[in-house]
Amino acid sequence: MELLGGWVRHTRRLAPGVDRTDLEAAGLDLLARYEEPHRYYHDQRHLSEVVAAVALLAEHARDLSAVMLAAWWHDAIYIVGADENEEASARLATATLASWDADPDRVLHVGDLVRLTATHDPEPQDADGQVLCDADLAILASPPHRYATYTADVRREFAIVPDDAFRAGRSQLLRGLLERPQIYRTPSAHERWEAAARANVGAELRELAREA
Repeated sequence: MELLGGWVRHTRRLAPGVDRTDLEAAGLDLLARYEEPHRYYHDQRHLSEVVAAVALLAEHARDLSAVMLAAWWHDAIYIVGADENEEASARLATATLASWDADPDRVLHVGDLVRLTATHDPEPQDADGQVLCDADLAILASPPHRYATYTADVRREFAIVPDDAFRAGRSQLLRGLLERPQIYRTPSAHERWEAAARANVGAELRELAREA
């Protein structure tokens, strides 16, 4: 599997002394997590898309392998509506890497990157954080049919939330994105995706208002 092969390749750059079989087992565990039955959007397809987007933005990364591993771990623990998903995922990432005797600074870096996906608000000098956050938000610039599937899948994940509450929360999130000076921080992502993302988000906001 190409996805798993990429995981092993990048993980070896942080933990070169770990046996390939153990790395593959850890990757398969993560893939299984992304296939948990309550996940409709935060699933293996999402993981694949984020990893592919990181690869597209690789030129902007300072530590590409750390960003790739953070992409793999960023939704490793996902409970719908929980506030601690990113923190729990970061702890899983750092505990696993530490057990493999990875460089401590890079271990901390991966954990910090995972935590950033809670806010998607990296510092101007944080090139790796910008790459990961842009990749995680790349879905917003999808073609209309993919964006429609994305929004439907998000709603399915939050099926327990009443319609009015969901519309209010989703609208607040979308307005926050549009109010940013730019959604994407890396030059490549901004050029590739900014206009399409703003069009998609604006259209979704208008549809939510019509449904109210």
